[in-house]
Amino acid sequence: MSKVQVRVRPFVASNVTEIVELSLLAWEPVFESMEKVLGPRIFHLIWPDWKKSQAEGVAGACRATDKYHTLVAELDGRVVGFIAYELKGETGEVVLLAVHPEFQKRGIATQLNRAALDEMKAAGMKMAVAETGGEDGHAAARRAYEKVGYTGLPLVRYFKDL
Repeated sequence: MSKVQVRVRPFVASNVTEIVELSLLAWEPVFESMEKVLGPRIFHLIWPDWKKSQAEGVAGACRATDKYHTLVAELDGRVVGFIAYELKGETGEVVLLAVHPEFQKRGIATQLNRAALDEMKAAGMKMAVAETGGEDGHAAARRAYEKVGYTGLPLVRYFKDL
């Protein structure tokens, strides 16, 4: 797929619905992957209704402008991706990143990451962090962070069905 140049701009309240919708579409394969890894019982203990909890979490983060900074990627007037980050001390932390499936693999996540990193640096942050899963469903997210220079630290979190 060919790369596209998007307009990266600050989030406005009227973007919430589009952001929630694209995030659910983008993350559906991620949650399917996590369910395969964890098994349905543990998966549903963690996320009884992942779509509902993700929709609420994304909308809440977007609206919490006192805590999170959210940027959107816009193409031809349509929001096609977003990134939300938090400034903590001297560290900027990416908390959410998604690109609509129709527009993935076109460099949009890279553009969003770079814009967020530029804003973090301008705000005086000394370091940026992002966290994502290690299973197949998160492979694209790992690539997106690595493309802009993040260094991965392998961690393992264990789950046990009781």
